[in-house]
Amino acid sequence: MHVYLIAGAAVWGTAGGLLLPRAAYRLAVEADQPWASRCPAGHPVRGWLGQARCSACANGRAYGPGYGAAAAAAVACAALAAVVGAHPELAVWLLLVPVGVLLAWVDLKVFRLPDVLTLPALGAAVALLGLASLLHAHDGSWTRALVAAGVLGALYFVLFFVNPAGLGFGDVKLAPTMGLALGWYGWGTLFLGTMLGFGLGAVLGLALIATRRADRKTPIPFGPFILGGALAALLLT
Repeated sequence: MHVYLIAGAAVWGTAGGLLLPRAAYRLAVEADQPWASRCPAGHPVRGWLGQARCSACANGRAYGPGYGAAAAAAVACAALAAVVGAHPELAVWLLLVPVGVLLAWVDLKVFRLPDVLTLPALGAAVALLGLASLLHAHDGSWTRALVAAGVLGALYFVLFFVNPAGLGFGDVKLAPTMGLALGWYGWGTLFLGTMLGFGLGAVLGLALIATRRADRKTPIPFGPFILGGALAALLLT
């Protein structure tokens, strides 16, 4: 049964990832710009889900993340299924993975975590984990998760207030959702996920400085590290 669960999660991740490229392209715009509605050559882009290929361009030109999003989502979903097992909260994590992959890609492209993704993700996670907590097989605490979401959101808000150049406000809006997921399993998981996020960001920053690809003032998108640290903590604990 466990093997089938992992395989099913991988299929879900692949299917979800294949639907992301067009949305990723359309959302990857600066904060003061409307969502992208045309391909790089100027042809109209219709819809939000599916591959980012323009049939009007020569050879169906691709302009989104391609199959990388599907691969990342498949691996993350399979790993979570392997570790979490057949508990109801797994469904919540599997729903959040494609959103997380989409957020990471957009942040890497334009240093932005759109509200249209972060805020609904938080609301949906709160509601769905609340439902999961009503099922006998759940393996966590919804009350603790809510408190942890507030704690991590407050921490990121303070860090943003102290050093707005170091964090974006999108990071502040993403943090409660990650706090909710980590806090579901305990304060140790919350601490680990938070520290891993900061640690991964610091390691990359130092590596870029050491290789002279960046300096101390070079902006680095922090959303992928928040997401990666949370995922790693869920898998480790």
